[in-house]
Amino acid sequence: MQDHFLKHIEEEFPELLQQKFIIAISGGIDSVVLAHLCHNLKLNFSLAHCNFKLREEESDKDARFVEDLANSLECKFFIKEFETEKIAKTNKNSIQITARNLRYNWFYELVNTTNHHYVVTAHHLNDSLETFIINLSRSTGIKGLTGIPGKNNFIRRPLLNFSRDEIEGFAFKNKIAWREDQSNKSTKYLRNKIRHEVVPTLMELTPDFLKNFESSLEKLQDAQVLIEDYTHLLFKEIVIEKKDHYEINIEKLNSFPNQKAILYQLLEGFGFTEWDDVYHLKDAQTGKKVFSSTHQLIKDRDNLILSVLESTRFKTQFIKKDEHLVDAGDFKLKIMEASQLGDFGSEIAYVDKSKLKFPLSLRSIQNGDYFYPFGMKGKKKLSDFLKDEKISSHLKSSQLVLCNRNEDIIWVLNLRTDDRYKVNETTEDILKIEIVND
Repeated sequence: MQDHFLKHIEEEFPELLQQKFIIAISGGIDSVVLAHLCHNLKLNFSLAHCNFKLREEESDKDARFVEDLANSLECKFFIKEFETEKIAKTNKNSIQITARNLRYNWFYELVNTTNHHYVVTAHHLNDSLETFIINLSRSTGIKGLTGIPGKNNFIRRPLLNFSRDEIEGFAFKNKIAWREDQSNKSTKYLRNKIRHEVVPTLMELTPDFLKNFESSLEKLQDAQVLIEDYTHLLFKEIVIEKKDHYEINIEKLNSFPNQKAILYQLLEGFGFTEWDDVYHLKDAQTGKKVFSSTHQLIKDRDNLILSVLESTRFKTQFIKKDEHLVDAGDFKLKIMEASQLGDFGSEIAYVDKSKLKFPLSLRSIQNGDYFYPFGMKGKKKLSDFLKDEKISSHLKSSQLVLCNRNEDIIWVLNLRTDDRYKVNETTEDILKIEIVND
């Protein structure tokens, strides 16, 4: 496995041979094997462990194990504790979603406040299979069947070509110790039920199932790239992007074959479910409408007009220099000066106060919005960023941004600040902006 891993890194992840990175490590077999593989190749990495305090003393034992592992591998380590249950209750989210947000937000901060360039996770081929089955059971298009991406912004997943059996075999052969999370054996959660009951049955029925799945997954991923490229070309031919809506030209749409599939690809991110109604709208009378929970599609003579429902549209709020608490309806925005960087989280942003020009504005996203994501080089369309972050259509519609007076985006709330407003060694005045839920 070691030789196969090296070849895979050289071909698909050469950046990990050149740059320093963080391994997200739980203490379980997958991430521990990943750490040993990277150590054997003498790669430049540190370990980062989240203690979510969900399993009492077992969580603390996991953290101590990671510390001991880091010392044995002679690498730097980061460990952070989270009051996960308390945060989940405050934000009215599930434990799983809260833990995921806390984990990736912390990883993001580590990458951008230390000299590391990437975060490497230990997702493997079996994880992709489980994700495939989960998405298949929920009704999805090709995009939902392409598994877990190998690269996503600063995240790298070099074990996706390796099976759980290969990882376990490497651990046993090399007498590697790891921590067992007993909750992984429970079939209470859907993913565990698929892992322990569905996948073994598939393997029993078809011994080469996992190998065949890997081959099929590669074909699906190639097909998805082709669809996205084709959709991008069609978008420029068929759609006119206005400030507050899109116009789909019906005559140009009709000039292409497979119009139903085209409409699905153009509109699948906006929450529509009645696709027959959407398709037939192009031949309906002017004024006919189809609704999703967040958007409306209107037949207007030669066009289909896509716009956000007024009932879901956020009314722009302006923030004066001396305001410290802004009521945004479902939450409040707390603004205060800070002497240094403190707690991090998706609900907190730190910015360089000297770069702000008041009044600031808190508004919904608009077509054409772009920003410079913190930790990335260059600007990026906000729509592309949200797509990369796998934000659902409903959340896209309600996504808010905090803007400077010149309309530069300062913060995509709950997701990412703009690199132009980051706090660095030259910053004298720090402003902390925090989302406070009622």
